[in-house]
Amino acid sequence: MRIAIVAPSCRLTEEAAERVEAIASRRGDCELGIHPQCFLSDGHFAGPDEARLAALREVMADPAVDAVWYARGGYGSNRIAEAALAGMPEQARGKVYLGYSDAGFLHAGFHKAGLEVAWGPMPQDVVRADGEVAVNRALDWLVRRDPKALEPGLDGPAMAFNLTVLSNLLGTPLEPDFSSVDLIIEDVGEHLYRIDRSMFHVTASPAIRKVRRIRLGRISDVLPNDPDFASDEESIVESWCKRSSIAFGGRADIGHDAANRVVSFPPRND
Repeated sequence: MRIAIVAPSCRLTEEAAERVEAIASRRGDCELGIHPQCFLSDGHFAGPDEARLAALREVMADPAVDAVWYARGGYGSNRIAEAALAGMPEQARGKVYLGYSDAGFLHAGFHKAGLEVAWGPMPQDVVRADGEVAVNRALDWLVRRDPKALEPGLDGPAMAFNLTVLSNLLGTPLEPDFSSVDLIIEDVGEHLYRIDRSMFHVTASPAIRKVRRIRLGRISDVLPNDPDFASDEESIVESWCKRSSIAFGGRADIGHDAANRVVSFPPRND
């Protein structure tokens, strides 16, 4: 399998690239093509919008590429997502697109367009504690669809999103059809009041009220509130689900860490 790595958001570090290439070499079941754009730098981003878009379009159109693996999250893919969908080449439909966090903007639009997308670990995760395990989990799923890589509570169609990303894409042209799916959410580096505010917006959306249920992954690196918010993340999510008559399905094994599991989005029913 040939897997192209591009960076629609932030820059891939050379250390991460070398370590991921070494993992792939040891496995011997896949070939990684790390696009040079991954190492560009334009302030926060892995190169200007035009460069990130061009790299993404290039690998989408390459018939030799079987999968597109986003290098890392951060912020920025929303700035090129609509343009990536415009005039999408037919070759883009024969690939799977893997990533998480900021990649949710692309996942939403690509799924809406009928492409195969999945939430899962990314190359930059290799520098985390136990990051090699995460990278192998992603490759196990990409190369041979190993069910052990999947989030263990899946029992039907599901989508996974970072909560802040999800809240921001609702109502935009990227918004996909959430009907009858398990919507799995997670977040990182937020105050609990921001989690509460995002849940207000998400659960008020008519599109989200079509889900089968909402499940909660890990809310990590929570920033301190002053005064204390006096409610934890599970209570917040469950409360907003109840207010909106959305079923709460309990916890899920996804998050911004090396334990992050794969969630494959369902095929579109056109």
